[in-house]
Amino acid sequence: MIVGIGMDVVDVPRFVEQLERTPTLRQRLFTPAERELRVRSLAARFAAKEAVAKALGAPAGMSFQDCEVVCDDAGDPYLQVTGTVAVVAEAKGVQRWHLSLSHDGDLATAMVIAES
Repeated sequence: MIVGIGMDVVDVPRFVEQLERTPTLRQRLFTPAERELRVRSLAARFAAKEAVAKALGAPAGMSFQDCEVVCDDAGDPYLQVTGTVAVVAEAKGVQRWHLSLSHDGDLATAMVIAES
């Protein structure tokens, strides 16, 4: 059963401006492994984190670092949730996540489905 669906779109040039304007933003939003990625990949991961928050009903106090986008050996992305995100997901009965990331031109998008 679907517990929640979230989708987000990030304008990459605007995202770059925000990262440049607020140097600590990269550390606040991303895990150490994610921080090393190119900006287009960071924008897609930020969209995924926002989509996860939406799928969970935008809970207060959620840490973006508790939601990480990682890739398997084939390069397919998936979610690893810990801490604040895992607590909310467990309370809502989420047992499985589905994730899709896309880039086109200056846009990065993500769609997340939380399933029980």
